[in-house]
Amino acid sequence: MSQGKRVGIVGAGNVGATVAYSLAMLGSCHEIILRDNKIDVAKGKALDMSQAASAVRSHTVVKVAEEMSDLVDCDVVVVTAGSPRLPGMSRDDLLMINAKITKEVIEGIAKYSPNAVVIMVSNPLDAMTYVALKESGFDRSRVIGMAGILDSSRMAAFIQEKLGYGGGQIRASVMGGHGDDMVPLPRYSTVAGVPLSDVLTSEEIAEIVDRTRHGGAEIVGYLKTGSAYYAPAKSTAIMVDAILKDTKQIHPCAVCLEGEYGYSDVVSGVPVMLGAKGAEKIIEVTLDEKEKAMFAKSCKSVQDLIDTLKENNFFEGN
Repeated sequence: MSQGKRVGIVGAGNVGATVAYSLAMLGSCHEIILRDNKIDVAKGKALDMSQAASAVRSHTVVKVAEEMSDLVDCDVVVVTAGSPRLPGMSRDDLLMINAKITKEVIEGIAKYSPNAVVIMVSNPLDAMTYVALKESGFDRSRVIGMAGILDSSRMAAFIQEKLGYGGGQIRASVMGGHGDDMVPLPRYSTVAGVPLSDVLTSEEIAEIVDRTRHGGAEIVGYLKTGSAYYAPAKSTAIMVDAILKDTKQIHPCAVCLEGEYGYSDVVSGVPVMLGAKGAEKIIEVTLDEKEKAMFAKSCKSVQDLIDTLKENNFFEGN
C-alpha cells in the first residue's frame, strides 16, 4: 500500500474523534478507521464525519473497525484509548490502568498493521509511549508520543494572551516529558523572530512557563468532567499529516532516547524530523545548565514511571 492511504484511530472519544474529524476535513488520507469498544457510538461518529467530508468535497471516508482485525494495513495508527484524566487525578495515577490497555491495543496493531507508525496520545504520555515501543517491537522511529506540539501551542497561546498581539507569529518551544516537569524553553521562543526576553519581563515569562506546565490541569478544572481535546487532537493531526505527506518538518515529539542528550532507554519530548518513516531524525539543541537541570528532572520523572512498571513485572515475558 502506498503511503498516505489509511489511518487507524483506537479510541473514538473526544480526542480520537476530533483527530479523525480534523484529518477528514484536511483530506489527509483516503480512509480513516475508528476502533472503539462502543461500536455504535463509533459508527454514528464515522457516518457523521463521512457526511461532513462530503460537504467540503474531501475524498476521505471514515469507517469503523468492529474488531482489531479490521484495523489492517494502516500507514499510521493513533492511540487515544485509555482512562481519561479526571479532576484531582494526576497523570501518574493512570499508569497501571492505561499501561494494560496500551499493551492490549499495541498487540493488535503489531499483528494487523505491522508497518504502521504509531502515535501515542494516552496518558501518562511518555510512559505509554515506552510501553508501546516495548510491546510492539517496532523501531523507535515508528513509536512517537504526541505532547511537544500541544505544550508548545499552549505556551504560544499564553504568550499571545500576555502580549495582546503577535497571533500566528509566535513560536514557542517546549521539551521534556508531558507533565508538571516539562521544560518550556523561553530562550528558544520568539514573536516574529524577536526573542521573548525582548518583549516580556522575566517575571511575565516565569508566569507563562508555570502556566504552561499546568495547562492541561487548568482546562480539566474548568470542564470538571473531562480533559482538553481540541488542542490535543489538532496537535496529533499535525503529526499524522506530516508523516503521511513525508514533509521532513521538525516538530517536538516524545521518542525513546538512545544516547541523545546523554540519556538512554527513557522517553522524552525533543525536536524530531517527521517523515514517512516516523521520527526520522532527532535534533539535539544546545541547552544551558539551567535547562539541562530541568531536562534531567523531567527525564527522571518519566524514568520513575518506567521503573514502577518494571517493579510491578509489567514487562515480564518480553
